[in-house]
Amino acid sequence: MISMAYDIARISMTPLMRPAFEAGIAFTRLDERIDRSPVGTGFLERTQFTDASASLWIDGGLVHLEDLVLHDATRDIRTPTHELTISRDVLRTRRRIAAQLPGWALSADGIRSLRKTSEIGSGGGDEATTAGVVRPAVAIDAEGEGEDVDHSENLPGLDYAAIDAVLARSEAAIENAGRPCRGGGQDKDPMIYDLDWDEDARLDEWRGVLRQAQELPAVLQAIVALEAWNELSVLQHSPWLGRLFSAAILRQAGITSGAHLAAINLGLKTIPVDRRRHRDRETRLLAIAHGMIAAAEIGLKEHDRLALARTMFERKLGGRRTSSKLPELVELVMAKPLVSAGMVAKALEVTPQAARRIVFELGLREMTGRGRFRAWGVL
Repeated sequence: MISMAYDIARISMTPLMRPAFEAGIAFTRLDERIDRSPVGTGFLERTQFTDASASLWIDGGLVHLEDLVLHDATRDIRTPTHELTISRDVLRTRRRIAAQLPGWALSADGIRSLRKTSEIGSGGGDEATTAGVVRPAVAIDAEGEGEDVDHSENLPGLDYAAIDAVLARSEAAIENAGRPCRGGGQDKDPMIYDLDWDEDARLDEWRGVLRQAQELPAVLQAIVALEAWNELSVLQHSPWLGRLFSAAILRQAGITSGAHLAAINLGLKTIPVDRRRHRDRETRLLAIAHGMIAAAEIGLKEHDRLALARTMFERKLGGRRTSSKLPELVELVMAKPLVSAGMVAKALEVTPQAARRIVFELGLREMTGRGRFRAWGVL
């Protein structure tokens, strides 16, 4: 059996000190700005979506931001893909970590819980699909926005018996994939899992790395923890969980606070893949450090952009009636990267036609470039 020993004593910390220090300063500046900002809460909610989408990009998948937003709002315009359900699991996990106490994610209970969720999610862990039920895409409306109506029942030309059979098989596969593995992997489907892949041993090895690194500065701990997670390939189907653990280390140490979970995926997305997966360990560590710096800088720019947009929107609210829905729409678009007519109608409790009218009144930008199933966002 090949040893998986990961010894941090062999890592030269000197080249990492400066970028780690810069990353810590940048994250602290961003956290302070968020804490004092009127758009701070909306910024954090938007970051959940953009970072979850970037996570799939890093792992070689592609999830459009608009699809993730609509999927989260249960306003899908097409059947969710496997990549989209994984991205939704990343989103849910980010929210779960941010909602807990800072030390929960890295505790024994937190790791066990998040690992279980990620294993189920690798087979489609959305609360809808986990139960063996796939939310249908909303039927197309020939007269306008397809998401404004729901004619998903009694659609002509569909073999519902065949669909039920597929759902039953999917439910059985998901249940089998999520069953705990004991004694070297029996009970796992060999078509899905490598039965020689001892995740428990790899996880113990990774936690040992965390213990070795606990005396290092927080940012260095996060960098080493993420590189070790990637090197050890702890979980077969959930490489994204290591990046969230790295962000949780920063939060536990107070580099970020409250519900602020660093958007490490966004930063790593800017780093060329040949650096992130280089054969030399020092190059990989520096790539993670520079990715963290980029994440904080992207966050600062995005925050300032949102703050400016909110100021411009507030100028349009002057002289409006107290019953106007525009203030509520401003709050919604500050919290979501994209909004659709259906999302606006549901949140503001208006008709889809009224939703489109007030969207145009506020002057939002159409982001999809399509004639139907459109979505709008901040300029």
